[in-house]
Amino acid sequence: MKKLLLLFLVGVSGYSFAQQLPQYSQYNRNQIMVNPGAAGMYDFLDITLGGRMQWVGIENSPNTAYAYGSTVLSRNKVRYNPSLRTSYGPMPSPKVNTGKIKHAIAGQVVADQYGAFRDISFSGIYAIHLPISRNYNISFGTKLGISNSTFLQDRATVLSQMPGYTGPVVTDAVYDTYMANQSSLNFMDIGAGLFFYGDGVYAGVSADQLTTDLVRFGQGTANFDPQIHLNFTGGYRFNLTDQWTMMPSILVKMMSPAPTTIEGSLQFEYNEWLWFAASYRHTDAIIGMLGCNISRRFKLGYSYDFSISEFNNYSSGGHELVLGLMIGRND
Repeated sequence: MKKLLLLFLVGVSGYSFAQQLPQYSQYNRNQIMVNPGAAGMYDFLDITLGGRMQWVGIENSPNTAYAYGSTVLSRNKVRYNPSLRTSYGPMPSPKVNTGKIKHAIAGQVVADQYGAFRDISFSGIYAIHLPISRNYNISFGTKLGISNSTFLQDRATVLSQMPGYTGPVVTDAVYDTYMANQSSLNFMDIGAGLFFYGDGVYAGVSADQLTTDLVRFGQGTANFDPQIHLNFTGGYRFNLTDQWTMMPSILVKMMSPAPTTIEGSLQFEYNEWLWFAASYRHTDAIIGMLGCNISRRFKLGYSYDFSISEFNNYSSGGHELVLGLMIGRND
């Protein structure tokens, strides 16, 4: 009898084929998630902490935790203002700073686990921002990091060891060899991004895993071979009234040989502090989002993914929670 490895209860092979990098629902308000060129848009220390649960209700479904932090070098110091110490309650969204040359640095940590696979990456980012005019900048960012892919043997189940099986455990040389070689794989991750932005408008193109696995070290062949990912983003804000704005946006993701993924979003914002949005990820999910600026230093966002794929019969959707810290705001 051949032992068959069950890496995932439902569709993990399809997940691995379609996406090697985590996907984010709230990319529109956290552009650094998909483009390193967006690091340094704001003249303060911008920190993002987030967690995402996908396909809730399916055992060993994808879970992602991430942390991003970016700041502009030689940013203006915040002058002391006693009112800042007691400034609580809703605050307007921060404004992007344009019209001057800026240098920015950032760091990110991402941990992604799905089925019997776990990926952890650490990256550093540098971005230079050049003014096109007083109101618009264009930036170029590079990302250099290390990614680790690990095969978790304790999360893999073979048919002959499933609950209820009473037959003998049969040794299979092919399976044993496969398991012995699936330990850990480390590779260098290089990314780059070009980003155009102003107050209420942005457009960008970025690439991840540019070196694929050309620079690798460690043992085994855990997980799949890294492939280059391309991202195209764009958005424009319209003023509906004195209090309401609307921003349509789009994200296009490409990774050969997987099909191109297109996601369109429509965001509404009230008084520049409370926002809600709806997104459609082609053939995958409909997404609802809600968030606000809690205070001058904190912002919060939540999104719910309602699956419209075949996983809708097995999953109760997905959740993503994002907390932002804005340290050193001077607006």
